[in-house]
Amino acid sequence: MPRTALRVRRWAAIAVLGGLLAGCGTGSSDTGSEAVEPAAGPRTSTEVRPIEAATRITDAKGVTVSLKKPPQKIVCLVALCDDILVELGLTPAATNSAVLAHPEFLGKEKAAKVPVVPGGFLSPEVEAILSHRPDLVIGLADTHGKLAPALKGATTFWPVQPGSWQDSVGYLRDLAALTGRTEEGEKAEKTFRARLAEAEGARSDKTSLIIFGSDENFGVATPETDVAAGLFPKISHYPWKSRGIDGSYSLEEILARDVDVLFVETLSFGAPDGKLSDKLAKNPLWSRIPAVKNGKVIEVDSEVWAKGRGTRSLGLVLDEATAALR
Repeated sequence: MPRTALRVRRWAAIAVLGGLLAGCGTGSSDTGSEAVEPAAGPRTSTEVRPIEAATRITDAKGVTVSLKKPPQKIVCLVALCDDILVELGLTPAATNSAVLAHPEFLGKEKAAKVPVVPGGFLSPEVEAILSHRPDLVIGLADTHGKLAPALKGATTFWPVQPGSWQDSVGYLRDLAALTGRTEEGEKAEKTFRARLAEAEGARSDKTSLIIFGSDENFGVATPETDVAAGLFPKISHYPWKSRGIDGSYSLEEILARDVDVLFVETLSFGAPDGKLSDKLAKNPLWSRIPAVKNGKVIEVDSEVWAKGRGTRSLGLVLDEATAALR
């Protein structure tokens, strides 16, 4: 997979466009050992601790954010921020994410009214960010941390780095505390936990797989590197383990695992040029995968599945995944 594609998937889906993730789908440098699937574990608790309003928080990664008053203008440089704000009943002052256009977020009409930060995800323009006079700017630590010096003194920058749904819930709770939207935060967490617990209670014995990419060189989303994929061992058989930056899974290996349901995230670089599943269909092995033969290949919204990573996005992932895994 091209280096740019890997970089985009990391910011979009791990703790993740900010660094390299898994390698190409057409080769492997793994030792050849079978991936060990994590145990499903106990069902997720639906209990939610009260959230208290605060002007100072320290998140799970040890980052402290201190404000004089609840932020009114928040600029989002990562979709997790947009996700949390929508959960709290708020709208970003500006964003560089397209997830707001999803009908379960703001919808296209309302999302079109939110200013877009020029420069894209990797290089958002500092002057444009500051033109909105933000009280708080939230970005991905490994991608936007370089902006911190330029923003210092003009606003507060909060670098986030979600690696699991628990991290995402933690960020939700922290921003709920800072904005004073404590009831909304508790409700959003409760709703997500209930959805996850319900999905775990009806765990499917089918084998599932999430792949991503822009061409025939695809990547496999694994629980160690992808927030959405981290949900899957608890709701299905998901025997995929990270192989680092040096290799991923080939179609031959995927065929050998008898995948029943296959979720596909097409990542576009510039103008859309077709679905990843259609491109992979040119490979004769593709048609032999059980999910393909049985019509269980589902092209999903990468803005939600790969980039969202908040409780609203992950709730949608659960809804779509459990429906397909029945």
